[in-house]
Amino acid sequence: MTSEEQLPEETSATGKPMVGATPRDVAHIRLGSFALVALIALGVLGLVAGITWLTVVMAVLAVVVIVDIALAVRRQSRTAPNTTTEAG
Repeated sequence: MTSEEQLPEETSATGKPMVGATPRDVAHIRLGSFALVALIALGVLGLVAGITWLTVVMAVLAVVVIVDIALAVRRQSRTAPNTTTEAG
């Protein structure tokens, strides 16, 4: 146990838990970062092997993943620091 006082979990009027970052946003950021690493690796492999279509497809998918991560970060930071949003 830590010396910090544990605050009770807040709930909305409907009874759903309220958290600062929704699990969906966290999943988008984490899974997106893993996908981005794989896409970059496959893109470089396609570039080295001379397979231009593979490089182009991986670049387009990497841009889509970057936009998705940026939107998830924006959703997380849209709320004020001391407020919570409904999870799920």
